[in-house]
Amino acid sequence: MHSLRGGPEVRQCLLLSCLLLAAWGTGSGQLHYSVPEEAKHGTFVGRIAQDLGLELAELVPRLFRVASKERGDLLEVNVQNGILFVNSRIDREELCGRSAECGIHLEVIVDRPLQVFHVEVEVRDINDNPPLFPMAVKTIRFPESRVLDSRFPLEGASDADIGVNALLSYKLSPSEFFFLDIQTNDEQSQSLFLVLGKSLDREENAEVNLFLVATDGGKPELTGTAQILIQVLDVNDNEPTFPQSIYKVQLLENTANGTLVIKLNASDTDEGSNGEIVYALSSEMSSTIQTKFKIDPTSGEIRTKGKLDYEEKKSYDIHVIASDKGTPEMSGHCKISVKLVDTNDNAPQISITSLSLPVQEDAPLGTVIALISVSDRDSGENGQVTCSLTPHVPFRLVSTFKNYYSLVLDSALDRETTPGYEVVVTARDGGAPALWATASVSVEVADVNDNAPAFAQAEYTVFVKENNPPGAHIFTVSATDADAQENARVTYSLVERRVGERALSSYVSVHAQSGRVHALQPLDHEELELLRFQVSARDAGEPALGGQVTLQVFVLDDNDNAPALLGPEAGVQAAGVSQLLWRSVGAGHVVTKVRAVDADSGYNAWLSYELQPEAGGARSPFRVGLYTGEISTTRALDEADAPRQRLLVLVKDHGEPALTATATVLLSLVDSGQAPKAPSRSRALVDAAGREASLLDVNVYLIVAICAVSSLLVLTLLLYVALRCSAASPTEGACGPGKPVLVCSSAVGSWSYSQQRRHRVCSGEGPPKADLMAFSPSLPQGPDSAEERQQPSESEYLGKKQDHFPLPIHNNGQHIRTGMKE
Repeated sequence: MHSLRGGPEVRQCLLLSCLLLAAWGTGSGQLHYSVPEEAKHGTFVGRIAQDLGLELAELVPRLFRVASKERGDLLEVNVQNGILFVNSRIDREELCGRSAECGIHLEVIVDRPLQVFHVEVEVRDINDNPPLFPMAVKTIRFPESRVLDSRFPLEGASDADIGVNALLSYKLSPSEFFFLDIQTNDEQSQSLFLVLGKSLDREENAEVNLFLVATDGGKPELTGTAQILIQVLDVNDNEPTFPQSIYKVQLLENTANGTLVIKLNASDTDEGSNGEIVYALSSEMSSTIQTKFKIDPTSGEIRTKGKLDYEEKKSYDIHVIASDKGTPEMSGHCKISVKLVDTNDNAPQISITSLSLPVQEDAPLGTVIALISVSDRDSGENGQVTCSLTPHVPFRLVSTFKNYYSLVLDSALDRETTPGYEVVVTARDGGAPALWATASVSVEVADVNDNAPAFAQAEYTVFVKENNPPGAHIFTVSATDADAQENARVTYSLVERRVGERALSSYVSVHAQSGRVHALQPLDHEELELLRFQVSARDAGEPALGGQVTLQVFVLDDNDNAPALLGPEAGVQAAGVSQLLWRSVGAGHVVTKVRAVDADSGYNAWLSYELQPEAGGARSPFRVGLYTGEISTTRALDEADAPRQRLLVLVKDHGEPALTATATVLLSLVDSGQAPKAPSRSRALVDAAGREASLLDVNVYLIVAICAVSSLLVLTLLLYVALRCSAASPTEGACGPGKPVLVCSSAVGSWSYSQQRRHRVCSGEGPPKADLMAFSPSLPQGPDSAEERQQPSESEYLGKKQDHFPLPIHNNGQHIRTGMKE
């Protein structure tokens, strides 16, 4: 920092004072420098980066910059060495006028992370403005009759500098008639009077030339000179006089136009026209005063003219001349000192800069969002400003310096709850009544991937009929993600696993974008009744988040399997099976039994047996049980019956459409005394290997039937108790009664097993149980009950024998539940 004027000692003193100011500023949390006005371009001000504790290598990467509201081009920083220097001419008088304090406030801003420093650069005054008089030549008319010690006020000079540089002293050129009287009033301002020291004689001296020299207190001192031309007049020897030479008035700055300021009352001891007084404002006053005030020339009333503004100018000095109408005229002078009183007529002003938007929803507490500065042109309490924020927002204001604030994050953000905030900053001054101003900041919350895709349900149950076409759409999964944009873009995939010997992806597929699930091949109920798998949903965030849903695909049965005959009947439908029968048997005698199974389930596997009528229409002495398949006699045989009987049994399921199979049974009627033509060990006319295989199959079936009946009895008892308890105290999730739907049936009164399957069984509580389809064995023969046993009606079959059937199915929303009938 260098001074423009003065010797080496002055420059050393200035340098030392600047260093002391810089050191004091660094320690107090704010840097202070000083620089003289009119310093040359490049003048060193301070090592601002070093004093702020910043590394020189950080200045460019962190976007080091300096901002100033007042003439931002006056000072500049070299980002290579961190030195603050003078960039352009600094004129203190132009920048601050006659204010005692003059400084340039700098905001030093660095990003990544955002930091703000405040620097005050004091602009020191130098003595670069000489005193100036309002007029270079002033003409004063003095009548020769003026008495000694008559006083004439003079306008002093003004100096645009401040302090010592503006402290003026005056000196009047030597004169035998006049001398200069200087008076200092209580405001430290000077009043100059030209005093008559010797009587004038116009006939001897018509004019007197004087020079008034004003010298300021600067080093070096500067001077200003005004010429005073005294014209000696004759005649009117009494001038108007005021009771006071100086009047003091206070006015509110919001005083209305035309308000009376003061009423002057000058007097003149002359008579006639020499005593008539006319008031006028001094022509030497500035044009500003003449636009603010006016005077009535007759009454001497001074009134406001135009709007007064304390922030524009705090005081006015009004010079009034009272002149008489004498010849020559004489005049008197007075000064009215008007001081304005500040009122709260300026609302605060808010400036918001350096916005760091949008804000990540996971931003840490204390993150700086914006810089806010407030100002108020009023003074005192009227200019004291306090700031506040909209209530219930996750932000707060932190005061950094005087009227500077930082808007920082105060609590956690959640974009899914609130995607943005309209933060309103309110600045209120301390006036009465208080004035305020508001400014809003729209804070957008940026999304982060903090929400995983979610399904509406954890599990879905889907029913698909078997033999579907390849690629059939069976279900659509849909997950939602509360995040936005890429973080909410969901893709779907199968959670691969093995289904038996095959991969899950060979059965089903899921579309990555739509979530549509397709069956890749026809499904077979007999091969796969339940396909349970998971679908995964993942978003496109970083890192990606995911969720899963379980699909239970139940393959519904279709009547695609015809009944299959068991035993010897299965392979001899055309040739038939021969059976020996004694003619002596009575009615109701069970001759043989046709056995058949169906690979389907439910009604599709419920078999019925019908005996086809003979071609001749003759009434056959045999019948077949509708659901048992037992062939029995309807009456006693006699000699009229043909010795060879051919019976055609039609086995039909209850599917839509029904599928059938046909069994042919050949009966040979033998008299009681007639020896059989075939070996007695076999009832069927088949070879020995066929008989052994048939007997082996019958033994296996008997064992299976006994085990099945035992298991069914135990399971029936358990389910009966559970359903009784459930009916007495129903609980959430218990299986309620519903319209029963028959699942599976076979020959009643015999034993049969369709195919091994598992169904979900609900008994009120507890895990699902297996449903074993078993049937009671044949009832013993009896002549009185044979017809009732062998030919039950369908209603009797469903009503009396239903406890031997698989359980009814109830569809309750997403789950299949089955239960025993009470």
